[in-house]
Amino acid sequence: MAPKAKTPATQKAVAAKKAVAKGINGKKVLKVRTSATFRLPKTLRLPRQPKYQRKSIAHAPRLDQYKVIIGPHSNETTMKKLEESNTIVFIVDIKANKRHIKDAFKSLYNVDVAKVTTLITPTGTKKAYIRLASESDVLDVANRVGFI
Repeated sequence: MAPKAKTPATQKAVAAKKAVAKGINGKKVLKVRTSATFRLPKTLRLPRQPKYQRKSIAHAPRLDQYKVIIGPHSNETTMKKLEESNTIVFIVDIKANKRHIKDAFKSLYNVDVAKVTTLITPTGTKKAYIRLASESDVLDVANRVGFI
């Protein structure tokens, strides 16, 4: 008996059978790498959605006005600065910056500050030279502080 002539439907079915037997991963195309270093691809990063708070209450401010200014510094040179250049000297917290010192001094003593200069002493403390505005009397402020 002679082989039957294949119809288009049977030819299509035979081709599909061969494709299934062969699989779709017959040829693997290699990506051409242009760099020697492998960079991990950027994938989707979703923001965190915590189920509960990690801290019950927020931390109190670490540097408030009472922690910034520790106390006045008094010796002969500071007294000379007090009289001559309208400047008062304080020991301040090591972490306080000039803006912190200026705001703390303003709020504690109700005096306008013109300029703040700071230095760290060899003992590891920070000294602040606080120059008051020209209209404020430095001796009056020094009396209020307990400097004199």
